[in-house]
Amino acid sequence: MTQHSTQPSQFFLTAPSPCPYLDGQFERKVFTHLVGERAPEMNDLLTQGGFRRSQNIAYRPACETCRACVSVRILAGEFKLTRNMRKVVQRNSDLIGALHDAEPTTEQYSLFRTYLDRRHTRGGMSDMSVLDYAMMVEDTHVDTKIIEYRKRGPDSFITGKGTGELIAVALSDKMSDGMSMVYSYYDPDLADRSLGTFMILDHIARARALGLPHVYLGYWVNGSRKMDYKVRFTPQEHLGPKGWDRFDGPAE
Repeated sequence: MTQHSTQPSQFFLTAPSPCPYLDGQFERKVFTHLVGERAPEMNDLLTQGGFRRSQNIAYRPACETCRACVSVRILAGEFKLTRNMRKVVQRNSDLIGALHDAEPTTEQYSLFRTYLDRRHTRGGMSDMSVLDYAMMVEDTHVDTKIIEYRKRGPDSFITGKGTGELIAVALSDKMSDGMSMVYSYYDPDLADRSLGTFMILDHIARARALGLPHVYLGYWVNGSRKMDYKVRFTPQEHLGPKGWDRFDGPAE
C-alpha cells in the first residue's frame, strides 16, 4: 500500500542575490516543494496567497527592504478589450492555440532558444539547455498544459489544431479559480503581432469559457518598465497586506 506523508509543508529561505528587476536591490525568496497527491490543492492555496510555481517548487518574494513585487490576477469575467487590444486580436485572428499535455518537444525548444537568444540574453534563463527546458515543462505535480499557437488550417475547426511552424507557446496551470500563466515565449521576428499580449487575451477567453474567474500573471514589479504591461489588463486585483484589492488602472 502506498504511503503518503501527512507532514506539513516545509518552507525555506534563499540567500540574498542581486534583484533582476531593480538596480541596487537584493532579492530573497521563500519556497516549498509541490509534490505528491496534495500538490494541486497546495498550488491553489499558495498561488492565491501570492506564490508562483517553477517546476515542483512554489516561491514568493521575501525581500528585506523592498515590497515592489505585487501579485496580479485579472478579473476575467469583467475584462473588456481596449481598442488596441481589439487590434491585437484581429491581427492574430489567423492563429489558433492547441492545448496539449505538458510534454516538451524539440520544436518547442528551438523556438524557446531563439526567443531567449534574441530577447533575454542576460536573463537568468539564458543558458538553459534542452534538459533544463524539459524539466521546466515536465516537472509538475499539478494540472499543467502546453498551448501551441500556429496558423489556422482548413481542418482547424475540426481538429482544434493549427498548421505550419510553431509561432508561440504558453505553459499554463489550470487551478480551481483560474489559469496561471507560468511562462510564455514566441517568435521574435513577429513583434508586430504583439504575441505576448495576444496570449494573455487568449488565456482570459479560455478562463471565461471554463467559468473560471481569474488569470494569474505573476508579479508586477513597481518601478520596472518591462513589467508595466501587466497592469494594462484591467480590471484586476493586487495582493496586499489585507488580501486582494481591486485595481482598475493607473491614476491619470
